[in-house]
Amino acid sequence: MTAASSAEAPPVAATARGGPGRAAGLALGRLRYAGGRLTGAVVSLLAVLVTSFFLFRIVPGDPVRTMTHGRQVSDAQLAALRAEFGLDLPLWRQFTRYCGRALTGDLGTSYQFHAPVGSLIAEKLPATLLLTGTAVVLYTALGVLLGTRSAWRHGGLGDRFNTGLALTLWSVPSFWLGLLLIITFSVGAGPVPGLFPTGGMASGDTSGFGYVLDVAHHLVLPVVTLVAVQYAQTLLVMRSSLVDEMGGDYLTTARAKGLRDVAVRRRHAVPNALLPTVTMLFINLGHVAAGSVLVETVFSWPGLGGLFYQALSVPDLPLVQGLFMVFAGAMIVLNLLADLVYPLLDPRVGR
Repeated sequence: MTAASSAEAPPVAATARGGPGRAAGLALGRLRYAGGRLTGAVVSLLAVLVTSFFLFRIVPGDPVRTMTHGRQVSDAQLAALRAEFGLDLPLWRQFTRYCGRALTGDLGTSYQFHAPVGSLIAEKLPATLLLTGTAVVLYTALGVLLGTRSAWRHGGLGDRFNTGLALTLWSVPSFWLGLLLIITFSVGAGPVPGLFPTGGMASGDTSGFGYVLDVAHHLVLPVVTLVAVQYAQTLLVMRSSLVDEMGGDYLTTARAKGLRDVAVRRRHAVPNALLPTVTMLFINLGHVAAGSVLVETVFSWPGLGGLFYQALSVPDLPLVQGLFMVFAGAMIVLNLLADLVYPLLDPRVGR
């Protein structure tokens, strides 16, 4: 073969892989995929911005009259308070002012706390991250472990027991389970003494490592409540995904090579079955910022959930709107991250 003909012939590797045109097409497909997901996230955030304003305007109650309940106030004082809070403006003016401030990061000032909403959220956020973050890690690990064991021996006694218990706890209201745990393990029931605090985050009379232990002591019951109710979802998704993978030819090939059953499960089946669970993990991480309103309220946990309950009882419109934006925004951002990470785990996505 001459040098000229050799130069004209495409490389074997490039021919086998489809050449640079195929690579460019894949890259363009990935960019389109990421751009579409990013556009959807921005549209969702704008929809949340609009929804958070109008949704809480239909909540019954007058914030000014609620805050002045039990005090002698004149009509002029009520009107002055409404003017201070901007409630005397037409609805469209309130909406445009709210959108303008929100787009610049200003979530307004709380009616009842007389403090910026952003600072109130920043103050309560660490407690919520501690509670729900700990719960997410525990119930994800528990769900993956039990889901894997149930799927690998699906139809057996262990599978039926794990699935039945998970579905039973999943159907239990979290606030009811929390109250039951307080009655049993905080107040004490029969021979069971009161082992844990009834609520709060710390006793307030410790410091240093003693404070860490005190917080961990207060953390036990609310975390157990969240884990007991939530781990079923991860278990069922992991179990279903792994059962679907168990009939794959690649597992038969792995067994034919002489791999032990444990190695086949750990090295081949579980990594492929984890893909839907990873997506769920990102969704659960979105719940970390939102916390759990009912559980935090039942256990008097000083986080965003309890703050949301206090704000809704007034209603403190700037505070509930700001919290709603944070809750929904966290879910949207984490869903976007899940969509962007998924093609890295499964190359078929985004082509």
